[in-house]
Amino acid sequence: MTDPAPASPPPTTTPARLTVLSGPTAVGKGTVSAEMRRRRPDLWISVSCTTRPQRPGEVEGVHYHFVTPERFDELVATGQMLEWAVVHGVHRYGTPREPVERQLGAGRPVLLELDLQGARQVRVAMPEAQFVFLAPPTFDELVHRLVGRGTEGPEERERRLATARQELDAVTEFDHVVVNDDVTRATDELMRLMGLQEQVA
Repeated sequence: MTDPAPASPPPTTTPARLTVLSGPTAVGKGTVSAEMRRRRPDLWISVSCTTRPQRPGEVEGVHYHFVTPERFDELVATGQMLEWAVVHGVHRYGTPREPVERQLGAGRPVLLELDLQGARQVRVAMPEAQFVFLAPPTFDELVHRLVGRGTEGPEERERRLATARQELDAVTEFDHVVVNDDVTRATDELMRLMGLQEQVA
C-alpha cells in the first residue's frame, strides 16, 4: 500500500490584502506601481506625506500630501504615521496610517511602495502584510540604472553603489522576490501574488 500523495501547498492567489513593494533605488518600483494602477484602477496605492516643497506640476493629494514640519511632527507624535523616514538628511516622508486602515477595512487591495527603511517599519506595525522585494535582473543592470546618466562624480557614484549593495542584501527579509527584467512580466507576477486579475475595460 502506497502512502497517499502529500497535500499540495495552498494557492498563493489570496494573500494578505496589504502588500508592501520595496527594493533598491532605481529598480523600477514606481514604474511597476503605475502599471498596477493602470490595470486595476480599484487598487489603492498610498499617497505619502512630505515636508519638502511642492514642485511644479505636482498635485496635492495625488503625488503627495504636502505638510509643514510642525504638522509632520504632530502626526508622528500622535502615532498617525505607519512609517516615516528622513530622506537625504533634509526632508521627511511618511505613510499616514488612517487611510491605509480605512481602505483595508473597506476590503480594497492596498499596495504600499516603500523604501527598505519604511518596509521594515511596516513589518513591525503590520506583520500580517505580505512583503515583496523587487529585484534587478543583475547587479550590473542596477549599476547601469543608477549611474548610467553619467551626471554623478566618483564619490557620489560609490555612495550609490554601496547603498545598492546594502539594499540588495535585504532580500532575505521579504516574503517574495519579483525580478524586474521586464515591466509587464514583473507586474504579472505582482498581480498574481496579490490575487488580482486584470480588469477588462
